[in-house]
Amino acid sequence: MPRRISFINCKGGVGKTSLVVNVAAYLAQAGKRVLLIDLDAQSNSSIWLLRMERWNSLLKHDKGHLYSIFKPDKNRLGDCIIPDVVRGEEGDPVLPGLDLVPSTYNLVDLEEADETEEEEPAYAFFQNQLSEIEDDYDYIFFDCPPNLLRASSCGIFCCNEIYTPSNPDALSLIGFCLLADKVEQFQKESLEYRLRKMGPPAEIRGAIFNSIGANVDISGPKMRMQFRMNQIKGKGPVAEDVHILETIVRDAVIVPRSVTLGLPVCAIPLEVDEDTVRDDYRRLATEIMEIPLRREQERVEARAS
Repeated sequence: MPRRISFINCKGGVGKTSLVVNVAAYLAQAGKRVLLIDLDAQSNSSIWLLRMERWNSLLKHDKGHLYSIFKPDKNRLGDCIIPDVVRGEEGDPVLPGLDLVPSTYNLVDLEEADETEEEEPAYAFFQNQLSEIEDDYDYIFFDCPPNLLRASSCGIFCCNEIYTPSNPDALSLIGFCLLADKVEQFQKESLEYRLRKMGPPAEIRGAIFNSIGANVDISGPKMRMQFRMNQIKGKGPVAEDVHILETIVRDAVIVPRSVTLGLPVCAIPLEVDEDTVRDDYRRLATEIMEIPLRREQERVEARAS
């Protein structure tokens, strides 16, 4: 069974996409089989990894992207996977093992679609689709928008772990607390479907400080974030061991450059061998790999029963 991880904060602009893309890329580089599912109608992960020309081609078709699985003449989720998504100029795979389910702007229509009482919710339908392909992967990442509407609820329902990208400001702390409240509310609302299909719900495991400028003192924001975590840990969806991850990801010009090139940071050659944001992403991926899943055995047993 793969580890299924959502990156989300109810505050936007925290660098969520840069984190999820680069952590997923480093895990693939380390030999893991990784699937990134873009649940954000802004499609930033998809545009980054596909580049604009390949992504634009999706707009011409009513298939091959996430929203198409919810259409009347449905694709299957497996039909939407783009294998080895990172390609060079000649179309050759640059980062084998990193696959993508892309999004397009029309995913926003999922929020406006009517659901009758007889219909399965979008998140339960999505889980059915995911179960067909999840065993092909070691890690599945969900790039969620900064809300808990239908698209992001698919990731929250299906994941094991939630990490909250944060900046050293009060709004990131508010976003973290709001996320905890919203996830708890959603998990109560979706309990009936969870009992039918899955084991324990996802836990919020920690926060990641991201895009930190040089010489910026984050000791105060970290202290306030950890204090709030200590107040709510073990309550609702917040894990008992919730914490701020040790890896601090620096701000760096190579990140927007990598978006322009359509490559994760780890795929861009550096002229100078020095400690950079590339190493931050590598350390973060390693740190996440080493975080134990205390409840994973419960999930396995629940599915077997």
